[in-house]
Amino acid sequence: MKTFVILALTAMFSSTVLAQDNNLPLFPQVEIQTSEGNFVLELDGRRAPFSVANFVQYVQDGHYDGTIFHRVIAGFVAQAGGYGEDLKEKKTRNPIPNESGNGLRNARGTIAMARMGHPHSGAAQFYINLGDNRNLDPNPSRWGYCVFGQVIEGMQTLDKIAAIPTGASAPFRSDFPQKIVTITTARLITEKPAATQ
Repeated sequence: MKTFVILALTAMFSSTVLAQDNNLPLFPQVEIQTSEGNFVLELDGRRAPFSVANFVQYVQDGHYDGTIFHRVIAGFVAQAGGYGEDLKEKKTRNPIPNESGNGLRNARGTIAMARMGHPHSGAAQFYINLGDNRNLDPNPSRWGYCVFGQVIEGMQTLDKIAAIPTGASAPFRSDFPQKIVTITTARLITEKPAATQ
């Protein structure tokens, strides 16, 4: 039954999600520049094609530029991608299917789709796992949170963000960084041209 649901949702959402660009590598890399430093992600288009295509489209559209890390819990997650520096929620495209059954785990340093209670409600928000969070993985009785890549450079930047004290700041709860952490730029890294001989 679960397989049927996944297939039906894939068909339903396929028209709203960017189809894999023929020029997009299977494991694209994205550099995230923040006010606290930079980090680089390598995405897994083989295991999570919808999530990767969706994330890359938001990157290419400039959606993440000027957004903030609005939820940071040391040892757990650093979440971003949904709110601007004015603390207002940014408009997103339609949500995508949940690909949490892809075999990738919520281990430290991985990037995953943030969502609400409904399993197929992920859109632009993402989080970086600051610890091994197996409780966010799927199990036979419930959906999990889809991992679609990992940090390959700059994990120290995420640890620096995690060390910032947090507190309440409307509309956020007690896990809002008391020093604003802004994503200044997110960009797809293109392959360097081969050296000429």
